[in-house]
Amino acid sequence: MTASSRSYRAARPVEGPFVATVEDIPQLNEVFTEAFTERYRKDGMTGVRVPPLNPAIWQYAIEDAGDGALCWRDDRGRVVAFNMAHHSGSEGWMGPLCVRPDQQGAGLGKVIVQAGMRWLRLQHAKVIGLETMPRTMDNIGFYSNLGFVPGHLTVTLTLDALASDRPARRLSQLPPGARAAAMAACLALTTQLMPGYDFTRELELTDRLALGDTLLFGPPDAPSGFAVCHTVPLVEGRVRDELRVLKLVLARRTELPQMLGALADFAKRSGTRRLAIRLQGDYPEAYRTLIALGARVRWTDLRMSAHGWNETPPSEGMILSNWEI
Repeated sequence: MTASSRSYRAARPVEGPFVATVEDIPQLNEVFTEAFTERYRKDGMTGVRVPPLNPAIWQYAIEDAGDGALCWRDDRGRVVAFNMAHHSGSEGWMGPLCVRPDQQGAGLGKVIVQAGMRWLRLQHAKVIGLETMPRTMDNIGFYSNLGFVPGHLTVTLTLDALASDRPARRLSQLPPGARAAAMAACLALTTQLMPGYDFTRELELTDRLALGDTLLFGPPDAPSGFAVCHTVPLVEGRVRDELRVLKLVLARRTELPQMLGALADFAKRSGTRRLAIRLQGDYPEAYRTLIALGARVRWTDLRMSAHGWNETPPSEGMILSNWEI
């Protein structure tokens, strides 16, 4: 489809969506930095300058989204907006997504969100969601007018890195054949807890792009849990200081403390200072567990889902799925 955009600021005409590639990373970073810096300015934080993301993280986002890495260009071919739409089996979500400030106010934001939703429906997603800043009423109202409803907060908590005597097995330590079998076993566990969900692509990309690793809890051919983690810096030019958990699956919620211990150990062994886990508000007891272990609250996001396309936590076990990169 083509989106024509002319605002009162005489914005250039816009066409799209096109599929973004790794060659677009510098332009994506430029739009990302400008748009989110402007968002903070509007929220009263005039001194905040959002830094560009690590190109390795952009490559992960683009390859994870595939044909859902949607971007829009002006008449000079420059990226002016993008929406990274991802699906992990039946779970669909969008992010990051933004419009360059000089193109805002002309309806392009609505276009890119609806395009992402349409793409996710074509992938047979049963969940369509995103996360936004809970303090930003403009964003919440904007997404609400497009049919999204607010759910729980996602709270980012951190624990200090801490070595243990028994490190967890990591996917990267396995030979190729056993690695494939372990990924299949992780899919079987995920399917058991949440039919339709599939994090195989995230495991494979994390391994192939050397962004971090996947911890396996229990036997590799029949794990009772796993966690996909990234150790590379999120921000371009920064040092490695944080282990970020992107996906976490546990057959039994009671095993969360042991999994957190394994993650804190991996954080220590990978040269990062702390473990960061983004906990969905569907798990209040897990939140209490983290706080009891000394976790510190660092950030909050509001999870929103399209009406009729909302997520439901598993009746047994736990699935944490980060809706950001």
